[in-house]
Amino acid sequence: MAKKQKLELTWVGKENRPRLEPRILIEDAAKSYHAAARMSDRDIFDNVLIHGDNLLALRALEQDFAGKIKCVFIDPPYNTGSAFTHYDDGLEHSIWLGLMRDRLEILRRLLSDDGSLWITIDENEGHYLKILCDEIFSRANFVRQITWQKKYSVSNNFKGIASICDMILVYRKSERFQNNLLPRSEEAASRYSNPDNDPRGPWKAVDYLNQATVEQRRNLVYEIRNPFTGEVVRNRVKAWKYDPETHRKHVEENRLWWGLSGENSVPALKLFLSEVRVGMTPHNWWRHSDVGHTDEAKKESIALFGAANVFDTPKPERLIHRILTLSTNAGDLVLDSFAGSGTTGAVAHKMGRQWIMVELGEHCLTHIVPRLRKVIDGADPGGVTEAVDWKGGGGFRYYELAPSLLQKDKWDREVISMRYNAEMLAQALCKLEGFIYDPSPDVYWQHGRSSETDFLYVTTQTMAPNELAALGDEVGEGRSLLVLCSAFRGNADQWPNLTVRKIPNHIRSRCEWGHDDYSLNVANLPMAKPNAKRPKQAGLFDDGDET
Repeated sequence: MAKKQKLELTWVGKENRPRLEPRILIEDAAKSYHAAARMSDRDIFDNVLIHGDNLLALRALEQDFAGKIKCVFIDPPYNTGSAFTHYDDGLEHSIWLGLMRDRLEILRRLLSDDGSLWITIDENEGHYLKILCDEIFSRANFVRQITWQKKYSVSNNFKGIASICDMILVYRKSERFQNNLLPRSEEAASRYSNPDNDPRGPWKAVDYLNQATVEQRRNLVYEIRNPFTGEVVRNRVKAWKYDPETHRKHVEENRLWWGLSGENSVPALKLFLSEVRVGMTPHNWWRHSDVGHTDEAKKESIALFGAANVFDTPKPERLIHRILTLSTNAGDLVLDSFAGSGTTGAVAHKMGRQWIMVELGEHCLTHIVPRLRKVIDGADPGGVTEAVDWKGGGGFRYYELAPSLLQKDKWDREVISMRYNAEMLAQALCKLEGFIYDPSPDVYWQHGRSSETDFLYVTTQTMAPNELAALGDEVGEGRSLLVLCSAFRGNADQWPNLTVRKIPNHIRSRCEWGHDDYSLNVANLPMAKPNAKRPKQAGLFDDGDET
């Protein structure tokens, strides 16, 4: 039997996967912001801005948003070796791939079945990233590689081949994804006119001649009469495009165009604007004149933040507008976990999409929050504001990631963090155990639920046998309760509807507690061990097996 070959991207440390703690989110109401009044019924107020490590934030979102995100757009650090103000963008190749893999796997789980992922990247890592995405999403779900013309000019002093384009990798969650059409441009619409005042409206002339010759398509060779001159037009070189029966219908429906007075030697077919699709098919060459360029993006940033605070690598609003136009509809949920200066959220907000953004850097406060406040107040005239007729409205909630649930005490033991109150503890343990945090106002032991009959109860007390017996009686038959407590006495197995576990012992081995930063920042990464062998360069290998 021939070997079945499978190509796979590999790198040093690929097998290492973080054991992420599913943190809870804590709203900072002072930084949340909402419009003073509702502008329309389409206003969206529950947008989410998260300040914190984006890998931990994605893990925190997974329980509530898995399968709900219609579009993920990310603009990750390109790993070019140049030091940015807001990102350390010069990671070792293998580390960059590992950190991207961990994020992409969660992003895939967050996407809806009809959702899509869009990644801007350059050729330095783009082709490796393509193979990585093929592994995670499968090659069958690769949609297209788009070339975005990010620059409109090149310096004559540049030596070598200048880069004026970036790539946009597009993947779908499944075959259920269908992109939208682009709105018809003024240029495309101008091709339709109505010189003969046809009551069916504007039309354009379509060639009536076939590319095939009369010898090749004898069935499309017949005589056509010019109704103005009575002249009979015969095929001599090219066959007609339509068969005789279809041509007869065209004549009956007055679809042939011979010119205003029959001066054309052959007819054309009228294609009416009302009969064509409402939009245009997108393609994979995006000109700067259509979707903006980096200089335009920096001018937008200067207008928002001033020249002293301009963001280094912004994307133009028109680029994000094009992506969201193709991938979403009004009300759909958009996620950007590398929010940068907040362009994705600003454009999504103006387009009537719900959004979630994550940003670790301090520019979450210095750039994103003031930018979104301007959008909500209708005080941001730039970008796509005029194109989408944005007037303001809506709002967002600002969240911080909760601290790690377990912390080390002075004896180096992992104990529950003193920063957690009872409500936070119950919410965190629900997330950790896969329960929905839904405390009952009437039943003290119902902090969370996984079904209509399965509940979770959290207490920092020591449970005595009589308390467990009373709890078992209250839960009753046909229901079950997971009890997480500091300690308990007696044999908990005698109550079949109760599962009693001690905290933190029950959760101690679950996660990497106290790990707060998985960011793409080389300063936060572990140092290589002394005398370690130099790692191999990431690449392709063949791990084919016999079939």
